Amino acid sequence: MQRIELEIKALSPLAIARQKPGGSISEAVDYIPGTVIRGAVAAQILDLSNGRSSDLTQKGGDFQALFLSENPAIFQNAYPSALQIKKHPVPQDRIKEIRVLPGTALSSKNKPGFTSENKTGLKPKSHGVFDTLIDRFCAEGYGYPYDPNCPEDGGRVDPAGISFYCKFNKKYHSLKVNKRLLTRVGINRRRATSEEEILYSLEVLNESQENKQNPVYYRGAILVEDKLAESLRNFIQQRHQNFRLGGSTSRGLGKVEINTKTPVDAKIDVSDRIAEFNKNLKYRWEKWEVFGSPIKESPTNRTYFTLDLQSDAILTENWRRTTVISEKMLRQFAKVEDSSLKLEAAYSSYDYLSGWNAAWGLMKDMELITNKGSVYLFSTTQSEPWIQRLGELEMRGLGDRTCEGFGQIQICNQFHLVFREEAV
Repeated sequence: MQRIELEIKALSPLAIARQKPGGSISEAVDYIPGTVIRGAVAAQILDLSNGRSSDLTQKGGDFQALFLSENPAIFQNAYPSALQIKKHPVPQDRIKEIRVLPGTALSSKNKPGFTSENKTGLKPKSHGVFDTLIDRFCAEGYGYPYDPNCPEDGGRVDPAGISFYCKFNKKYHSLKVNKRLLTRVGINRRRATSEEEILYSLEVLNESQENKQNPVYYRGAILVEDKLAESLRNFIQQRHQNFRLGGSTSRGLGKVEINTKTPVDAKIDVSDRIAEFNKNLKYRWEKWEVFGSPIKESPTNRTYFTLDLQSDAILTENWRRTTVISEKMLRQFAKVEDSSLKLEAAYSSYDYLSGWNAAWGLMKDMELITNKGSVYLFSTTQSEPWIQRLGELEMRGLGDRTCEGFGQIQICNQFHLVFREEAV
């Protein structure tokens, strides 16, 4: 498969609601979901065909191969990438990788955040962020509870509260979006005038401010079969200012500019990351020997790896929704027969998600999702068959509706190697 990287610049506010709440305010997500990008591209193709959708969906056509085949194109989520240092925007080509912070990362309760974002004035300095996965595994192996404190002041630590981050100039930076509320008045359809006592608000993602030199970018990707990669890239690039994302597009919202890069091979090699993770885990295990003898088997005879959710996932086991990836599920996803596979730890949370199907004009079913940032630690005595399969899983994702950006994972996120005494 080929990977087409997308750089999306917001030219007007984006109203991308997570679900339709019962109140009068429509809440917005803090990224652009892959399903929204997928729908926008499909809409452009259908508009170009003048409504002849029956011709496009015939077997063997490009539209059918992109959206309706057994291996459709995968539209990954687009995450915020606008980074400023000392009020100066960082060029997009300098930001190499955007990741979701693992749910095992902690930071000071009173002074949270990366140390690179220390501020002066009335706001306190940040005390850094560190990961607890490996130390928690070692503590349990030696029969001790693991309750870390802040490495700076010894105070309480809580989940870091950071969704997206990047590494720039060897320092970690959080990536956030700014939102605001747009209040609208209801319209009486019979008289075409404003309706009394009908007000509602849309929460939107802010657009780029050209006069303030404050561009708002999101970065995502599309994974597509080799033969369609170049034609899809040219189609998007030729219409890069024609796309509208999210809701209320008839009211001027959702205007974006999408730029693409030359397609590259999407194959991923995870062997180096797995080797580095195991090296640090076993080194950390040896350091915990100062507390006595372990109550669990030494990790020297097994290979460990993590699955870090980089997007929300829809997981099913025995026809029921679940938030845990079991050994059986992973063997099925990777198509590897390995009786030695063991789930060592799982850190996950859940939420509910709905949406709007523009093609059918109906609400989508309510889904139980496993939140992005969830972490699963596995071990095995048969590492060889897993190396290639895990790379394929990271490329394609796991669970249901992966073509819409769900179930994207990363194997052995390097943030797990940031320990408490080295908080960043």
